[in-house]
Amino acid sequence: MLRASSYVLYVDLPDLADEMLLVQTYTGAFDRVSRRIGAYVRSLEAARPAKPLYGEWSPSETAEPAGEPPSDTALETLTRRGYLTRMTPEQEEEFFRLYVERLHGLFANRWPTYLFMPTYDCNLRCSYCFQDHMRTDPGYSHLLKRMTPAMVDRIFLAMPKVEALHGIPSEAETKMDIGFFGGEPLLADNRPIVEHVIGRARARGAARFWAISNGTELDAYEDLLSPELLGNVQITLDGPPGRHDKRRIYADGSGSWAKIVGNIQRCLDRGVQVSIRTNVDRGNLGELPELADEIIRHGWNRFPHFGTQVAPIRGSHDKPGSRETLNTWELDQLLTELRGSHPETSILGRVDDGLRSQADRVFRHQGIPSFKSSFCAAHTGMYIFDPFGDIYACWEKTGDQKVRIGHVDDQSEVQFAFDVQALWRNRTVTSNPVCLRCRYNLFCGGGCAVLAMDSGGDFYRNYCDGFAQRFRAAVADSFVDFTAGRAPEKATRALCDV
Repeated sequence: MLRASSYVLYVDLPDLADEMLLVQTYTGAFDRVSRRIGAYVRSLEAARPAKPLYGEWSPSETAEPAGEPPSDTALETLTRRGYLTRMTPEQEEEFFRLYVERLHGLFANRWPTYLFMPTYDCNLRCSYCFQDHMRTDPGYSHLLKRMTPAMVDRIFLAMPKVEALHGIPSEAETKMDIGFFGGEPLLADNRPIVEHVIGRARARGAARFWAISNGTELDAYEDLLSPELLGNVQITLDGPPGRHDKRRIYADGSGSWAKIVGNIQRCLDRGVQVSIRTNVDRGNLGELPELADEIIRHGWNRFPHFGTQVAPIRGSHDKPGSRETLNTWELDQLLTELRGSHPETSILGRVDDGLRSQADRVFRHQGIPSFKSSFCAAHTGMYIFDPFGDIYACWEKTGDQKVRIGHVDDQSEVQFAFDVQALWRNRTVTSNPVCLRCRYNLFCGGGCAVLAMDSGGDFYRNYCDGFAQRFRAAVADSFVDFTAGRAPEKATRALCDV
């Protein structure tokens, strides 16, 4: 007996009252159908429990009365595309578990991503920084040391042992992805260590280098700024000059705008991909048009290797009930409205422009969606090395030895805390009952584990962040652009998503 798959999404299309999109989560099918067919599929859904074990179900679209069954040909197509199934809910859930296990294994058996933290120290004192206590609380002063060349050498000797865990043989062609993170990784005083890392990596084989930097001292790295060396840098500007200089401040309270702007230009002139991140709350949201004007005035938006992304502030003051902070769905709506009144802000990327680009590729038959068995690389293969040789899975949790996943000892042996490592690596969209039964799971990945914990949940809880509304809005926007013949907005991948 046919029933609707538990993993069907229903997307309303603007100005098309008689049509809608069906999306099947694990097959990746996108189909434009009549509302009559959509309502029929919906009428065959099995009832879900009224309340999940913990968390909340993502908000659903409004159901409509079902009409006459479609033709046999239409039923066959709906079944082949995955919208209808003969599996029971329990059978489909078990199938989905195995599907995700296989998918997650494919992600986990790729080359790891390595991040080097030359120091936990930073020359700025941004109020919302999740690491600010490390620079202001004397109890953490022991962390403010710098990585040594000997530690870098020790880590590189340990890398083959890490790669063996991912099924990569020692004779495999090297494809290293190396990032720099901090603190502020690209302080002028860190230059010898950064250069040593790059040299060791290039001696080993092919490598891509990138950094998340505050951009204040990049002039010390000028000869390393190139597509072949430090080829991609994420830099934060938190609004136009006046606002930025109140938020991104030095220890003496002075602003950093002028120094950063000069270094952004330096990077672009040398062919480095620059991604500007702007952390937004209600305090600086209204100043985004002025920031867009600044970017246009400098001409950065004319560089093909320049992009931006506006993201909600996630920091120490992001507490439940805060009147200043925004979730990603609220911010996406406000940015869309702002584009209507201030067209220049269209150069500022939204978090969900990546979803829009994925949908556009599907509509144009240029690819399939990018499935996410988990939220980010912390759950598949990211290794963050700090100055002490401690290894972490997530940059939001560095510095706390209780959550380190391993340590590189003085013999370059990797001592893994396998129970902690498994905690991170086993978090997938099937590891809690809310995500397992959510229609959006393979597009969302279950949300950020750190934000789930910080919002009063636990490590394996879902963190939805308005994703259901965001997905439907992004796909509908992309469909409108596609049918109007407009190219989608250029999506910028933020190096730091949280």
